[in-house]
Amino acid sequence: MVANFGLRSPKKFLALAATGLSLSMAIAACSPSSPDTASTTTSPAAGESPAAVASGEKVEITLVSYAVTQAAYEKIIPQFVEKWKAETGQDVVINQSYAGSGTQARAVIDGLEADVVALALALDTKKIEEAGLIEAGWEKELPNDSIVHKSVAVLVTREGNPKGIQDWSDLARDDVRIVTANPKTSGGARWNFLGAWGSVTQNGGTDEQALELATKLYQNTPILAKDARESTDIFFSQKQGDVLINYENEVLLAKLKGDVLPYVVPKTNISIDNPVTVVDAIVDKRGTREVAEAFVQFLFTPEAQEEFAKVGFRPSDQTVAAKYADQFGAVDKLFTVADFGGWDDIQAKFFDDGAVFDQIQSKLGK
Repeated sequence: MVANFGLRSPKKFLALAATGLSLSMAIAACSPSSPDTASTTTSPAAGESPAAVASGEKVEITLVSYAVTQAAYEKIIPQFVEKWKAETGQDVVINQSYAGSGTQARAVIDGLEADVVALALALDTKKIEEAGLIEAGWEKELPNDSIVHKSVAVLVTREGNPKGIQDWSDLARDDVRIVTANPKTSGGARWNFLGAWGSVTQNGGTDEQALELATKLYQNTPILAKDARESTDIFFSQKQGDVLINYENEVLLAKLKGDVLPYVVPKTNISIDNPVTVVDAIVDKRGTREVAEAFVQFLFTPEAQEEFAKVGFRPSDQTVAAKYADQFGAVDKLFTVADFGGWDDIQAKFFDDGAVFDQIQSKLGK
């Protein structure tokens, strides 16, 4: 799918990409251990003033997520708060913290008391599990292996797509310069790497052929940004590169905000699966398991799934996904991390020290 739209106000898109990266309303539950780049907000019960909430019976939980989900949660949380009040008579306050997924995982491990984590990739959630805060088997406790919404990789081009970018293979051309983040420092950039690699292996190619494509791709990437925000800044503000590897939900959210970006959806693509779960050690410590579990279950209802779809995520609910199908790019072959053996195998093969990505960088002298 090629979306040939005019690019308007890239500064606005940069601001959008940084959503949640400036501190807004600090909350006591998050601020001591929240990283400087995290945005924290508080959502009181629907229809209640802060004073009314404070004077009545209430329960507080904290949602820790990554920046681009904020637009959806701002719509979903009031719906859950109202539903919980109607069913239990109890006011619930949901504190929210937003920043990069990897940053958020580290913050939770370092002491940010999250009752619920909704991160960009299961690898970040598993780090919290390995730290002893989430019980093993969390993936099976919710529908769809706890994947609450999805996306796919897209190739954002310059206006009019002057280089004629159509697919992953075009990123290996000598005349194409790419902007992407470093998968050793950016969890999201690992999706980019896997998307390119799988475009070969999922179509019958060998690992050797996939390595050749990946090597040319990173050879054509003069600067590896440290994260998605920096790569967006390099592409739009510094005007470097011919193509930015990004995510469909980001360009659809930008469109919702008035910035229509030219982009291509590769026909062979990776399903960017975004999980949610409760943080067992925290909910048991604070006595918030009941409301936290009710909240994560609510995220899989059609009401919540629609809000995710409205801001560009592919819903995990198939009925809702069908309703919004027209806004998403067509993909002929969609593969998942399971096709690589899961995150443990992916980490060991591609991203551990001395693994494939490091070998590519060493070969390129970077």
